Amino acid sequence: MKLKDIPKEELELMGYDDIAYIILEESKKKMKITDLFQKICDALGLSQKEYEDHIADFFEILTTDKKFVMLEDGYWDLRTRHSEKLVIEDDDEEYEDVIEEEPAVEEEESEDVFYDEEADDDTTDDDLKDLVIIDDDEENL
Repeated sequence: MKLKDIPKEELELMGYDDIAYIILEESKKKMKITDLFQKICDALGLSQKEYEDHIADFFEILTTDKKFVMLEDGYWDLRTRHSEKLVIEDDDEEYEDVIEEEPAVEEEESEDVFYDEEADDDTTDDDLKDLVIIDDDEENL
């Protein structure tokens, strides 16, 4: 579907991302965001003021839409034309060192934070001999 074949009424119902997709697909080349949005504005008949008011919204749309990818130097293109590269360094020794330094993940037993069978502190029975427990009823007296 070519952009010029789409009636203006139908274009006005489309989102900026849909129109950008058509433009990039037709041109078969990457474009700067400013040029791409200018073509959208031209197709919709938007003024320069509307261009300035909506360019930030268009940028947000492109960054969140998975159909588009930002390239070097501010160019944008369709993600389907670009493959993602995974770079793995050849230095095997350095990679092995990193793996060896990582601690093994072990499952921790759930601890009862309110009751400890073994007293870890240095508290003895002598320290507690003068301790008196008072109920609420006794406290009011």
